[in-house]
Order: sequence, then C-alpha cells, then structure tokens
Amino acid sequence: MKKKLLAFLLVTALTITSVTGCGNSKKGEEGKSGKQVVKILNNKESLCLAPVHIAIINGYFDEEFKSIGQEYKVVTSNIDTITEQITSGEINAGYGLTGTLMQPISNGLAISFVTGLHRGCTKFYSKKGTGVDSLEDLKGKTIGVASLSDSAPIQLKRKLYSLGFKVNGSDADIQFVTYAMTDLPAALDNGGVDAIGIHDPVAYNAEKSYDFNKILDIGEDEVFSKEYCCQAYVSQELIKNNPEGAAAYTRAIQKAAAFVQAQPEEAARLQVEHGYMPSESDEDIKSYGEILGSLNYEPSVTLGRETFVASFKDLQNTGDLDASLDLDEFTKNVYPDLEGVPNGYTYDAKTDKFTVIK
Repeated sequence: MKKKLLAFLLVTALTITSVTGCGNSKKGEEGKSGKQVVKILNNKESLCLAPVHIAIINGYFDEEFKSIGQEYKVVTSNIDTITEQITSGEINAGYGLTGTLMQPISNGLAISFVTGLHRGCTKFYSKKGTGVDSLEDLKGKTIGVASLSDSAPIQLKRKLYSLGFKVNGSDADIQFVTYAMTDLPAALDNGGVDAIGIHDPVAYNAEKSYDFNKILDIGEDEVFSKEYCCQAYVSQELIKNNPEGAAAYTRAIQKAAAFVQAQPEEAARLQVEHGYMPSESDEDIKSYGEILGSLNYEPSVTLGRETFVASFKDLQNTGDLDASLDLDEFTKNVYPDLEGVPNGYTYDAKTDKFTVIK
C-alpha cells in the first residue's frame, strides 16, 4: 500500500511539474520577443559535448533562433549539477547521460528528453592476468566508478541483471566504490578494484596506456549499441512557456550532432581551435577525432525515446526505480514530440547540406 502511494505521489509530482515547472525555479527570463530565453548548458574540455560546441561554432544556434525571432544564451557551467541548475533556473536546455538522469527524473526532476545524440561512450575494463576476463567473472568483485549515480554503474547493473546477477542490496553479487574519473585507471592497475567503468576520452587513453581487458563496450554490445548514452533535454517549463524555443534548440543540436557524425576529425579540430578542448599538438586533434569517430552521433528522437523506455523497464527490474511507477505516464511527460522537430538529420560535407531523417 505504501509503495503504491509513493508511486502515485511521484507520478503526480512529475505531472504537476510538467505543467507548472519546477516549484523552486526562478521565473523564466523573457527576451525581446516576449518569449522565455533558452539558456543552454555548455562545458569546456568535455569532448562528448561536441554537438554543443559545434552548434555554437558553426552557427546552428544562431540560425535556428534567428528563424523564429528569439534569443538564446550559452551558460558555461558544470555538467554534473543539472538538478541544481534546472531548479535554480540557471539553465533550461542541456545535454546529459541517459543513465545518470533516470533516477532524478523518476524523483520529479522536471526535464524532458528531446533527442538522442550519441551512442557508445562508456567502457568497462579489468586488468589482464587477474582472472576477471568477462562479465560473468565479476561476481563477488568490486567495480570502481566515478559516482554511484553515474551512468556507468547504471548500465552495468542493467547488463549484469540480464546475466542473473543480484545487483542491489546487502547481498548483491557486486560492490561499487568511487574514485575520481581520471584516477580510476590507476586504481585498477594498482589492484584497488577488480574492474572499472569509465567514459571517453578517459577510456580511450586508458586502453592505450594500460594492460587492460575490455569486458564491456556499450558501443559494441548487442543491446546497448542501439541506445543513446547521451541525450539532449529541456526543462518542462520551457516546453510549456516557449515550445518554439525548445524546438529550435533541438533542431540546432541535431544538426550539430549530424555534422560530428560526418566530420569527426574536423569537429575535433574546431573544438580545439575555438578553445573548447586542450591540445598541445596535431596528434591530440587526431586522437579526439578518433574518439568522436568511434561513437555514433546520428541523432534520433525515435531511438532516443526507445532508449528511455528500455532503461526505465530495466531499472524497475533491478530495483533502482520503483516497480509500480507508470511507464506510459513518464514517457508521455519525459519524451514528448515537439512540433517542428524532425526525427533527426544527416549531413553531407561535400554539399554542406542537411537531410531530414524521417
């Protein structure tokens, strides 16, 4: 009975915030157009945020907002404090890891995903010679991650649950410990943990620098390779007050992702040239380009929504989300169709033209 009541309250809270916006947020800032300004989260030295950087550099944000007669702002801030930023009104549009955002959304964080952006940025490693050569060997082991709420443990729980592991509770078959992301490879190499879950570019560099086994790559996994690790989102308040602005942001970020998909090394060069990524040599740009090229940046609303649904179902099974929460209700609120937004785009570098994906 208590479980059902909690589920009802959570769904009700999410439904209310989808109409009124997050209760503690500041009143949306209005621009000259009289519409709420779209405040877009940006972060430097974050390679996977290439679509945000490219949308700024190539003028896709400029083009899309000019076409509807509105303004936007780019807010350079920490991508790890989305809940606080949305609640305070600092931002109302951004880009984040699907797995990381699932629990905050289920607890009432009033954001809606608007498109999937890229796939395949999370990898899991063990050290060679330790007897941990596969996922099945993780039973009874300790896995290092950057945060217990990061998408890496969320993804691994989903995968191990499908293999029959108990992934939560005092008698779980695995344990997680936290380290700073950049310290995780050394922790594994020194024997502090039995395996690690890390994101690119840390994963890319670790694979080249250490004698590790790659035991799971979500970009190669039969299931996860079809899902988006990162998606664009907007506040539900923005959708209510300025759906045209939310749509303009989505189209611009989709175009930028399509550009990265077609031109990964050029995207990396532009990131470095404009100060979004550090570089000491052309080799750095080549490495960044290889990482971007190894990911799938083809944007899609449909596949993004399917990722949300699959994640929601799995996390209810693992116990990370309340099993009685209503999937249809959450999907309606958290992954709506925005008028004027295509399923996605592809980019042709020869013609500098975009084609709509239907």
